[in-house]
Amino acid sequence: MNSTINGGATAAGLESRRGRFHLSKQARDNIAGYLFTLPWMINLAVLIGFAMIASLGISFFKTDFLTEFKFVGLQNYQKMFADDLFWKALRNTAYYTFLAVPLSTVFALLIALLLNQKVKGLGSCRLMYYLPSIVSGVAVAIIWQYVFNPRYGIMNVGLAKIGIQGPKWIYSQQWAMPAFIIMGVWAAGGNMLLYLAGLQGIPTALYEAAKIDGAGHWRSFWAVTVPMLTPTILFNLVMNLIGAWQIFSQSYLMTQGGPNNATLTMVLHLYNKGFRQFHFGYASAIAWALFVIVLVFTMLIMRSSEAWVFYEGEVKG
Repeated sequence: MNSTINGGATAAGLESRRGRFHLSKQARDNIAGYLFTLPWMINLAVLIGFAMIASLGISFFKTDFLTEFKFVGLQNYQKMFADDLFWKALRNTAYYTFLAVPLSTVFALLIALLLNQKVKGLGSCRLMYYLPSIVSGVAVAIIWQYVFNPRYGIMNVGLAKIGIQGPKWIYSQQWAMPAFIIMGVWAAGGNMLLYLAGLQGIPTALYEAAKIDGAGHWRSFWAVTVPMLTPTILFNLVMNLIGAWQIFSQSYLMTQGGPNNATLTMVLHLYNKGFRQFHFGYASAIAWALFVIVLVFTMLIMRSSEAWVFYEGEVKG
């Protein structure tokens, strides 16, 4: 009898301990997520974090790292706000960002919808659309220099076939930045792949339920596809926004910021000041201005996501 009682007590104690240390599925998922991101977080803290703190300190100095290292306080920031080239670079980068990001988002989604159809041979098409996103920036710049050549470039040759005289593209102040936007939309393969994964993860039961309720293809798209894709849309939007504000290789390799500073971007201006003119304090100030701009827009998007992003299983009051 005593052994039975003791055994029961022991079992109850073990059960109590298991219950005490039991983790919910959400907690286990969170721990797994943190473990997977741990290498990146270490890199962020040790390498990127240290560099950011160092650049913040340097932004209060006038230095070329060779002959001068003088504390100037906020003079670099005051100089930045009085610099016409800084405002020109800011306008150019904003123009590129606010056009390229929405266009590439919509284009990538449309391509993903087309490639999500059950048609034979779509694997090759998916590969074709994805390849541009993994080509290096230098190779892309060289290719598009030929494409945008006003005399023999494939773009103007194609327009001439339908009776349209093409512009000078990257050699024109009016068309240089639109040419960069076209390049940005063309390289939407990475976004397309994520949208495709999101589309294939939508339960077919939702479409069947919508069909039973009398919804057509268009209604199903807005009532099922778009809400279920909003987490992917949010991720692509934030990543594209961050990447667009840091556009550099196109303007550096193809136009050097010209013609007449029409393609001068924030990062190219930073590069010119830091690594060509050796004004590293001023360049660091520009870098921190860019960081604040990207942070503000990212926070605005994340804050607005509460109103339009839907997560499966979430119940909103």
